[in-house]
Amino acid sequence: MHKKFTIPFSTIVFAASILIINLISTGVKAQKTVKPNVIAYYTGNKTVIDSFPIEKISHLIYSFAHLKGDSLHINSARDTALIKQMVSLKKRNPDLKVMIAMGGWSACPNCSEVFSRNDGRKTFAKTTKELLDFLQADGIDIDWEYPAVVGYPGHRYTVDDKHNFTLLIKELRKKLGKKTEISFAAGGTKNCIDSCFEWDEVIPLVNRVNLMSYDLVSGYATTSGHHTPLYSTPQQELSTDYAIKALKAYGVPNHKIALGAAFYGRVFTNSTDANQGLYQPTKFAYGVSFKQFKDKFSPENGFKYYWDDVAKAPYLYHTDSKSLVTFDDPKSISLKTKYVIDQKLNGIMFWELNDDLYSNGLLDVIHDTIQNKNTQGK
Repeated sequence: MHKKFTIPFSTIVFAASILIINLISTGVKAQKTVKPNVIAYYTGNKTVIDSFPIEKISHLIYSFAHLKGDSLHINSARDTALIKQMVSLKKRNPDLKVMIAMGGWSACPNCSEVFSRNDGRKTFAKTTKELLDFLQADGIDIDWEYPAVVGYPGHRYTVDDKHNFTLLIKELRKKLGKKTEISFAAGGTKNCIDSCFEWDEVIPLVNRVNLMSYDLVSGYATTSGHHTPLYSTPQQELSTDYAIKALKAYGVPNHKIALGAAFYGRVFTNSTDANQGLYQPTKFAYGVSFKQFKDKFSPENGFKYYWDDVAKAPYLYHTDSKSLVTFDDPKSISLKTKYVIDQKLNGIMFWELNDDLYSNGLLDVIHDTIQNKNTQGK
């Protein structure tokens, strides 16, 4: 004989409620997508910055502050006003982070010496905190090109730079605390990835590495090619994907990598007329902002558009002048943004906002691609 057992109705209702809440919560978590960061370097002026769609950016990086002695220094009152204007844009985009980049390609001549000294690193960290606090900025981006390998002609570099960079980041994190963002720019070449940084020690201390997966065919190149391809080709190993895989091989997690895109083109003048300009003897000529492409590189001006479906990269070629133009365009930018989302990278970084159009530009392509991917994922 079985004893009858009755469960109170209130208990059933309570249990059902908990089950429904858990199911709803699980569904929300499953649908939630993490938007990648959209990181813009900016070298323009105070009056122009308002014209860009700031709402579509997560990080806006002033470029560049420099070393003055051992201290972080803003060059002019005009630049200080620019940074304050950038911070004020949080009224339009409350989630915006404003950062200050130190250095640049030709502007870090004393980095190796200053950061080799304990007192130099301490003074730099101290003045960085003071400057960020004064300007109400959110972080520092170190653009030392490059520790331990040759960079700008004539700039000092030593093998000790590699460890000194680690000590610099440690000092910055100690002084700035956990909330302030720290990032750094890294070249996308094998030499830089292999030799510049102690990845296992540096990466846990920073928010991200901004991978400069552009200028891969540099101003010193003697063979033409894609300067910012997504994928490698049989003729060109260096690419965005190649660099990201190299970082991952050193243990850098995907969520700490920001992929670099180019809002400008590089023009090379070849000495031979073959293969629509790719992989030919060449010499770098000049760079051009994306916003100038339509006028400068039209079919009427003799330029023909090509798409490399292996590299996932566009290029233009002018037969008469043997001029090759290598760049990112809406198609390649969209593919790079999808790559960022699919690989769950930290975000997409680009050089630079001032090269873009005020509307219907490459930033809009990044934003629309993210929105479309998020919509498809739901």
